[in-house]
Amino acid sequence: MELRQLEYLVTVAEERNFTRAAEKLHVAQPGVSAQIRRLERELGQELLDRSGRSVRPTEVGAAVLPYARAALAAVQGVRLAVDELTGLLRGHVSVGTVTSHDVDLPGLLADFHDEHPAVEITLSEANSDQLLEGLRTGRLDAAIVSIGSRDPEGLGVLVLEDQPIVAAVGHDHELAVHRVISIDTLRGRPLISLPRGTGLRARLDEACSAVGFAPRIAFEASDPGLLAQLAARGLGAAILPGAFAAARAEHLHVITIDRPALRGRLVLAWRADGPSGPAGRALVQRARRTLGGPEGRGGPPAR
Repeated sequence: MELRQLEYLVTVAEERNFTRAAEKLHVAQPGVSAQIRRLERELGQELLDRSGRSVRPTEVGAAVLPYARAALAAVQGVRLAVDELTGLLRGHVSVGTVTSHDVDLPGLLADFHDEHPAVEITLSEANSDQLLEGLRTGRLDAAIVSIGSRDPEGLGVLVLEDQPIVAAVGHDHELAVHRVISIDTLRGRPLISLPRGTGLRARLDEACSAVGFAPRIAFEASDPGLLAQLAARGLGAAILPGAFAAARAEHLHVITIDRPALRGRLVLAWRADGPSGPAGRALVQRARRTLGGPEGRGGPPAR
């Protein structure tokens, strides 16, 4: 029995798919399958049920998994103890981010790599709800996400941007006579918004629900620039961060949404009890020291 066989078993069980597990392990899929088959032959029992669309642990496999995880954790603990005594930081950190923001994440990761070259860094991009789930499950050590006024439960945050969410319309639109509207004014009107799962869309859905209606989303796109263009052509009211909309005042009339006021925050988030490994903890500490900036700084909107 080899440690890598246990690692392969645990990864396939978590991913429920050999291809995704191989990608995560950075090895060829046939090698993963062959090693797990060897482990099964040694134990005399099948550990994974391969009969369905997704791979699932068998009853024996489910019983083995806690011991496999414990063995891997023990080996990692040995390495960490040695590294801490020698002052060498190694391991892996996983970072997530929303798209289209103004934070110098590449600079942060480059500086961290220069300081800790033995640490492997991976970066993934997704919507805020997916990133928050990744933090809670431990798949991510840190992430840049878009949230509302309340901090997510179980997570620590560093606010990077805090700005109003506004409605933006073409200068010939019927709402262009207003500077301020209530959220109820948008009831039944065609709206232009980022997709579900983004922080901005979540704030819109929450505000509309609070006054008893669901927003009528006529156009939905993940590119905020496209949302602004659609609104400028008179196709509806685009829901955008205030600084992003104000930077396009030549083509858009910006309307403050009040009662309730909508605000969105771009934050660096991490698990409140800290990342599991020293590399993840070191990255979060460095990010908290170096990231940030003026509230509401103008840049592309965070999803």
